[in-house]
Amino acid sequence: MPRLYLVRHGKIDSSEDPDPGLADVGRAQAEALAAALAVKGPLPILTSPFRRTRETAAPLARLWGVTVHTDARLGELPLPPDLGLRSRSEWLKYAITRRWPEMHESSRGWRDQVLQALLEIPADAIVVSHFVAINVAVGHALRDGRVTCFRPENCSCTVVDSDGKGLRLIELGAEGETRVK
Repeated sequence: MPRLYLVRHGKIDSSEDPDPGLADVGRAQAEALAAALAVKGPLPILTSPFRRTRETAAPLARLWGVTVHTDARLGELPLPPDLGLRSRSEWLKYAITRRWPEMHESSRGWRDQVLQALLEIPADAIVVSHFVAINVAVGHALRDGRVTCFRPENCSCTVVDSDGKGLRLIELGAEGETRVK
């Protein structure tokens, strides 16, 4: 049964950039994470395609001498196609207070893709992803229909086991009052 270590990316540098990298504190978080997870591997490392997840994974990949693999299905919750003028920030503030049945069908489809990506991982692995994507896994494991079941802190590590059909929560990562941007 694969054990998946779901890591939220480190603190970002700028919310103005559509694909921001890590802030100095985020790079320090990534280095600390690599030190903490070093004894678990080497394991495969998967990330979303976003720069912040790749930069979070980089110190651990260097330490283990492994190549990071990206999977677009592990990315951020996309904006619905009919959003209109609402900003991404407004959309996320709205979305994280909802339940999945209330969400646009494109958002529910994204959730299903995140779950499928996680359930296809055949062996223990590190997965560096995003706030809502990690909540998808936790919600599935707990059978909780909320979009946000908990508030993972930057570089926190949530642990789940996968049997290829479902997820079982082993340990929630550290929580924080992180802002969703």
